[in-house]
Amino acid sequence: MSPSATSNGVTNGVNGHSEKLEFETFHNVINNELTKTAKTRHNINPATTEPNPEVPVSTREDVDRAVAAAREAFRSWSKVSFEERGQKLVEYADAIDGYKDDFAKLLTSEQGKPLAQSYQEIDMATSWLRAFSTMKVPEEVVEDNEDRQIIHRNVPLGVVAGLIPWNYPILLATGKIAPALITANTIIIKPSPYTPYCNLKLAELAAQIFPPGVVQALSGEEDLGPMFTAHPDVDKIAFTGSSATGKKVMAACAPTLKRLTLELGGNDPAIICDDVDVEAIIPKIAILSFLCCAQICMMIKRLYVHEAIYPRFIAALVEQTKGFKVGPGTDPDTFIGPVQNSMQFEKVKDMYSQIATQNWTPALGGEMPEMDPQGKGYFFQPTIIDDPPEDSRIVTEEPFGPILPVLKWRDEEDVLRKANDSKMGLGASVWSGDVARATRMAKRLEAGTVWVNSHFDVAPGVPFGGHKESGIGMEWGVLGLKAYCNPQTLWLKKTV
Repeated sequence: MSPSATSNGVTNGVNGHSEKLEFETFHNVINNELTKTAKTRHNINPATTEPNPEVPVSTREDVDRAVAAAREAFRSWSKVSFEERGQKLVEYADAIDGYKDDFAKLLTSEQGKPLAQSYQEIDMATSWLRAFSTMKVPEEVVEDNEDRQIIHRNVPLGVVAGLIPWNYPILLATGKIAPALITANTIIIKPSPYTPYCNLKLAELAAQIFPPGVVQALSGEEDLGPMFTAHPDVDKIAFTGSSATGKKVMAACAPTLKRLTLELGGNDPAIICDDVDVEAIIPKIAILSFLCCAQICMMIKRLYVHEAIYPRFIAALVEQTKGFKVGPGTDPDTFIGPVQNSMQFEKVKDMYSQIATQNWTPALGGEMPEMDPQGKGYFFQPTIIDDPPEDSRIVTEEPFGPILPVLKWRDEEDVLRKANDSKMGLGASVWSGDVARATRMAKRLEAGTVWVNSHFDVAPGVPFGGHKESGIGMEWGVLGLKAYCNPQTLWLKKTV
């Protein structure tokens, strides 16, 4: 097909798009067309504070157009066979793999994470797409006799809006696209205003794979999310973000009784028992505390270490963490990149300021961050706080930055009480050489996911979600798929 111009003046090729994706210009994707907006904005590279390219600022009219296209596409997409929908997801994964280098560079430039971690995120995203391509919600025959058959089944909801956070924009977008599409829904992706770039390109690439209106994306400012939560023709909101924003999303969905899934913040405890092999687990604990500049909802946020091994453990953790290089994600030796945006930078700075005012004892770091000599980059040196009070902010709040409290414990009942003493309940872990002991303790932790001798293990086939103020509902696995469906009971009378 020869290139043609859309009504918005954007020259495109097959399906209104270039056969080869370019990563310099960014548009909304509505009904498989690249569209412009009257107003644009840009974000910055958090490692350099230099501007990234312009992106659209969507209006209510853009949202209405996208929702109408998704509604129309649902009429036909919901009739496509499961096998064909799955094959499209595999094609999509293959297409993303074909642009892996481009997506990795773009992700590092907008999110800040090291390139190696960007590649890991892309690999996870494509594996999620492939895994969901064969994942089906089974029908259940509740009763079957000579008189009647009763079947419980799940049917698609319709139009889904996926509200994506800024820490893992590729994985968490595909982690909503895949379950929505395999259950025969259509989806509109709304990126975080801080990281719109990869999400827009994911939708542009999807338009080369899926029929018009099946996968779309709109970028915008802080008012864009509420346009989706209030829209009467959006059937479900799938939101990942902070607990404070999640409460607003839930309230906004109430007038239209939208289905919703909320994957929210965490303040994950990890309990280290006195029988662990300290040298063996320290590298794992350090990574699981500072990966992605600790900007992951289910990183270790509170580290409880048995008093019998506490001095040796914290000393080893400090030495391990000293080896983490802080710097731009483009530096191959960097492990800790910048905090992603100025808002979060100020929040984490405020937490660091408490070190002096509250007399916390840093075992490592603790200096208030400063911009580099050129005044660029939202960087923090990793900080470990030695046994702060239980009621201190570093223990009770999620910092979402590279500062970790390490606390002593002696009594098992007491440490379980402290670990559960939080409004959050996303993840938790217990580390012990005695698996039976660790399992007994793990079963008493109040969290959606609990690990023994690991943390932050996730898989597409395993449900993931939070207790308490860490969320409502589950993502992923068959249970997660059901959240994209309406349950239906079918009564079949065999005789009239």
